[in-house]
Amino acid sequence: MPGEPELLALIAGQPQRLHLLRVVRDHGPQGAWIAAGFVRNAVWDALHGYDEPTPLSDIDVLYFSADNLEPEADYAWERRLLEACPDQPWSVRNQARMHLRNGDAPYSDCGDAMCHWVEVSAAVAVRLRGESLESLELLAPLGIDDIWQLRVRPTEHFRAKPQIYRERIAAKNWPARWPKLHIETL
Repeated sequence: MPGEPELLALIAGQPQRLHLLRVVRDHGPQGAWIAAGFVRNAVWDALHGYDEPTPLSDIDVLYFSADNLEPEADYAWERRLLEACPDQPWSVRNQARMHLRNGDAPYSDCGDAMCHWVEVSAAVAVRLRGESLESLELLAPLGIDDIWQLRVRPTEHFRAKPQIYRERIAAKNWPARWPKLHIETL
């Protein structure tokens, strides 16, 4: 089964995704990642043989800063990214405050926060490091096997919240775009 090198090569081979990663590196929060559909959709498109990438409904930018837990800080980052790269659906969230919305204990970092997302296949992120010698870095606290296996299942955290998982799966309607997906039902 393909692994991290293949996933990073897939992202690196897409000029539009590299451009968005550069925008986040240069204009977004320090150490920010782009997660979820940005990575997942690229893999699913490739595994379905699609030549054109699926349009992104949002670009999930994550960072972790316990110094400012106000949502307004996220909106300021979104405005900055929009100034640098207009017409993109930027969605910036400080993972240090997301536990408040989710009713969880505080998260320790972005990886810990991602373990509390709805699906395992969403809990994957990339970022671009360096400028002259750029390299991609992967953050996948729950692994990447689900993405490569076209599998959608809840994280352990959401096994206890099956209704939320079912509602999200229904709302996303991923099989309409990626019919080879295997979606776990609860």
